[in-house]
Formats: sequence, C-alpha cells, structure tokens
Amino acid sequence: MPLTRVVTNQELSTSEERRRLLGALSERTAELLGKPESYVMVTLETGRDVLFGGSDEPAAYVELASLGLPQDRTQELSAGLCDVLNDRLGVPPGRIYIHFQDVERHLWGTNRTTFG
Repeated sequence: MPLTRVVTNQELSTSEERRRLLGALSERTAELLGKPESYVMVTLETGRDVLFGGSDEPAAYVELASLGLPQDRTQELSAGLCDVLNDRLGVPPGRIYIHFQDVERHLWGTNRTTFG
C-alpha cells in the first residue's frame, strides 16, 4: 500500500507527460520497496506554488508512506525518488524534500477495512 505523493512548481504540458511521470514514480516506488506495483498509489500535483530557500526555481515536496517502510534504507529511497524527479522534471535533488512515513497497519484503510 505504498503511497507516493508529489507536489511541485513544475508544469507538465500534456496529459501524456503526466501519465509517464506517474508511471515512472509508480514503477520506481514498487522497485525500491520490493512491493508489487499493483499495491502502489501515486498522486501528482504540478504547477503548485512552491518556494524553497526563498526561490521559486524548480522544487518538489514528496511524501512516501508505506506499511513496514524500511527506515534503514531511507537514503536509498531518497536517491531513487530524487533521480526520477530530476530526470523527468528537471528538479535538482537539492531542491527536493521527502517526508517518509512508516504507517501502522491499523491506521491505513481500504475496501471498508484496514490492513491491521
């Protein structure tokens, strides 16, 4: 049930570009966490107001939430997500903040129940 949420001040001009970025993030999240991509959800908000360090240069805020998030691998997770956003959006890794959240099973719901 990983969730990757991206908020960025960068614009994507076509729905195809949005789909490609969503697909790349979904695939990379599954790969990094070793989970089936069928469990991954990705949300994307582009063209948002984001100011980082007093500058409106390309920047992004990312949330990665998952059951059993491997806390000893957050540096690897950070590198993987930063690489996708740098490659696809041109956001430098130093202008990306990532919030990791290891979610307790009983605090995440789906299909009228929870995972715990």
